[in-house]
Amino acid sequence: MLVLTRRVGESIQICDHIEIKVISVQGDQIKLGINAPKDVDIHRKEIYLSIQESNNEAASVSTNILERLNKSLRQ
Repeated sequence: MLVLTRRVGESIQICDHIEIKVISVQGDQIKLGINAPKDVDIHRKEIYLSIQESNNEAASVSTNILERLNKSLRQ
């Protein structure tokens, strides 16, 4: 993991298209601004993990349905 120190108003550049800027620091909260192309999905980590879990559940459900359908067609 790369750890960088930035002050309010300073930024971090990722590749050519993503900039993360420190907007403010208040106590234990940091506000970040992110400039990125519209096609780049940006989520808080807990939301990202929830989306991944939902996608995995949906994929396993559809696999089960396809297996049941396949068994029904064989009979």
